[in-house]
Order: sequence, then C-alpha cells, then structure tokens
Amino acid sequence: MTIVDTRTPEPKRFIPGATGDWEIVIGLEVHAQVTSKSKLFSGASTEFGKAPNANVSLVDAAMPGMLPVINEECVKQAVRTGLGLKAQINKRSIFDRKNYFYPDLPQGYQISQYKDPIVGEGKIVISVGPDRKGNFEDIEIGIERLHLEQDAGKSMHDQHPTMSYVDLNRSGVALMEIVSKPDLRSADEAKAYLTKLRTILRYLGTCDGNMDEGSMRADVNVSVRQPGGAFGTRCEIKNVNSIRFVGQAIEFEARRQIAILEQGGTIDQETRLFDPSKGETRSMRSKEDAHDYRYFPDPDLLPLEFDDAFVADLAAHLPELPDDKKNRLIGDLGLSAYDASILVSDKAIADYFEKAAAGRDGKMVANWVINDLLGALNKNGQGIEETPISPAQLGAIVDLIKEGTISGKIAKDLFEIVWNEGGDPSELVETRGLKQVTDTGAIEGAVDEVIAANPDKVEQAKAKPALAGWFVGQVMKATGGKANPQAVNALVKTKLGIEE
Repeated sequence: MTIVDTRTPEPKRFIPGATGDWEIVIGLEVHAQVTSKSKLFSGASTEFGKAPNANVSLVDAAMPGMLPVINEECVKQAVRTGLGLKAQINKRSIFDRKNYFYPDLPQGYQISQYKDPIVGEGKIVISVGPDRKGNFEDIEIGIERLHLEQDAGKSMHDQHPTMSYVDLNRSGVALMEIVSKPDLRSADEAKAYLTKLRTILRYLGTCDGNMDEGSMRADVNVSVRQPGGAFGTRCEIKNVNSIRFVGQAIEFEARRQIAILEQGGTIDQETRLFDPSKGETRSMRSKEDAHDYRYFPDPDLLPLEFDDAFVADLAAHLPELPDDKKNRLIGDLGLSAYDASILVSDKAIADYFEKAAAGRDGKMVANWVINDLLGALNKNGQGIEETPISPAQLGAIVDLIKEGTISGKIAKDLFEIVWNEGGDPSELVETRGLKQVTDTGAIEGAVDEVIAANPDKVEQAKAKPALAGWFVGQVMKATGGKANPQAVNALVKTKLGIEE
C-alpha cells in the first residue's frame, strides 16, 4: 500500500501517552466477495453454505491443463464499484500471479492484479459523531485502488484429531480488494469507513457485505507516530470479520505500539491476528514485501481491455447511491440530515421508508420508521427484513393520524396491535372502537368533570397557565386517548379562562 500522508493532524484525535501525545495512522484493505453466480475464472457456483467441495470445478482444483476464463460479470461488478467510489476506471489492466504456498491454494499461486489494477484512485466521505453538541463531522477518505483477485480455499482444523481438511468451495471466488489511503486516524473513523463502504457495495449490488459469512473481510494496517512526525512502522492485522472487532483491534494495537515505543523499543513490521475472546492482537508472521511473492503477468490471461462505451453503459444504469439519496430526502422531503443519514444507512431501510412515505408526509413517516419501527426491531434483535409491519401498514397508520381518525396515543396502541396480530389498520380502528372522539360536546363533558374534580389545580392553573397541560393530560387519560388533543387543549384553556 502506498504511504502518502494526506491529512493534517488534529489535536482531538491524539492519544495521550506517558511521554506525550501520539497519533494513530490507519489504512484498510477490504476483501469484498463479488456478487456473481459463478467464480472469477470458472463456471463453478458461488452459492454459500453448500457441502464441502461441492462447488469445485477442475479449474478451481488446479487440475493439469485447465485454463482460466474471465467472468465478464465480475469485471462489470468491479467497474460498477469503482464508479460508486468515484474512482478512476482503468480501461486496461493486467492479471498477475502472486506466488506463495498454502494447503488451500491448489495452484501454488493466486491470480491477482499488482501494478495495473482495474480501478485507480477514488474517495469515500464518512460522517463521524455525534460530538457533545450533537454535530457530525464529514471526512473524505481516499481510495488507493481496487483490484480483482481470486479467493483461496479454507483449511479446517477441527474436523479430525490428527488431520486438517481442505474445502475448496471458496477457491476461485471473485474478490475485490479495496485499498484505502492511510487517511484514517481513529477506531471510530475506521468503523465509519467500513460501514459506509459496505452500504455503498450493498446499494450497488456488487457485494452482500455479510461479514459473518466471510464475504467481506478487512486487513487493518496500524502504526503510531508523534503528531506531525514521520510515519511509524506499521503492523497488519489480518482477516478481521466484524466492524466491532476492527475497532477493538485498532484500539489494542495502537496502545501496544505506544507502550513499546515509550519504553525505548522498536516496532517490528509483521502480520498479526486479532483474538476477539481476549480483545488483543498476536504475532502471526513477519510481513512479506511484494518481491517475496515474485509477481509476474499471468501467461494464461491476456490484458483486460474495454472501451469508454462499456464504462458509460454501466454508469448509466447505476442505482441511486447513499449520499445522493440522503441529499434528495433532505431537499425534497425536508428531513433533517440526521434522520436522512439513518434512513439511507441500510438499503433495505431506505427502500422500506420510500414505500411507506410515497404520497405522504415524509417527516411524519420518518419519525415512525426511526423511532417506532426501528426501535421495536432493535429491542427484539431483528433486522428490517424481519419486520411484521409492512410499509403499506405503517403508511396507513400515518394516514389515519393525518385524517384525524385516531390520535397520536391511539396510533401507538394501533402500532402494537398490527405488530403483534397483523391486519388492516383502518379495519382495526373500526372493529376495535379506536376512532378519535371529535364530538365537542363529549369532549366538553370530560373537561368539565376533570375541572370539577380538581378545584385546587384550577386556581394554580389560573396563576400559572402552563399547568393547563396537566388538565389536558387528565382528559386524554379519562377518554382513553381517544379525544382530539387540539380540541381538548382549546376547551381546557377556555374553561380555565386562559388566554391564547
């Protein structure tokens, strides 16, 4: 990874040590499995969860005489991703052989791209916060490159007491290695970057981002330095498969390096592993340099070339990306930047919101999606895909509130009924007698009863008009939340002699 400092040190990101302040410098290499039905150089299936070695062709197993054939869809997916990262698309790239031995690498080399990747420099804008004032900071993180390569297989050491097994289902699956510039300065920034990158990939449909299935993994490069000083020696933490673990690994590794340096030691450039159970990194091997891999162009694959029309056609069919959607929701629907950020953070959430908000008050629907729906899902440990309330049902609840058919309090009760039992919200309001009371005479009777029962409060309210809210609450309680709140408020003030 090219090391070029592109950011000015900022005091708030410094870590205090025994001998002064320190700054973390972080770069991420993300391996994202390309969404495709077949592998990068063979027609074998990429379906997850199949029996060991069920998705293996003769090419994947490196049988003699088998030649790789490029999968055009994987190339298109890489270009789409590059466009989504606002990156330079290189219309000529070269596949190289990266030579190393490992039991689950049958060829003895990996087909990758070294000097001439398919995608060049790009950028991602992340939002970090909120700070103590509730503000978020937008930070631009540079992308160094994106290249295509094939995945290795998987060694399994827990299937037999004396032998290790090899599963080649993953061997040959297309990966995009997305390399950031060393622009990240904290664990929070690294987590925000990974979250944003995964969101972009999911919007594009180029990677499902399921880290628990191994389809997105991160190699984390960490070094520390004194503010504004030269870059320190970096250590690479391999194959971290959780955004939370990435944050923990960075925090531990930075403090480990600082402790060594403050004691007069030096940092060895090495590859390390993160142990989630202990929350620490441990040494794996000394870090190899590029020359150790003996890269050379793969003689079985011609240079990959395409023209401007190929790129233009892919660009013309890109979906709306998170930042563009966020700006549209703010501009067209009047949502706050915070609410829009939550809604676009997950494509499934954004799709749900847009279906529910179609032709309705966007702000009101956003409040219900963020506060009520997502709140209930989080409480139950569920994702948006598992919601028992459809966009149409939530939209119907909002319609009933806007029409004045039900009050806000009754809407909460109706939401619970639909969540637990299902059904059409409009029909439930009718059959269960949930309609809002708008009859002025009935509301006036309830107001009179509350006032008559609380003469002491009446005098207090006349002296302190803000106490009128207490009477409104009591009337709403007495009517089971069915009274129209605006009508109650107006009648209470009239009865108490409180001027608007």
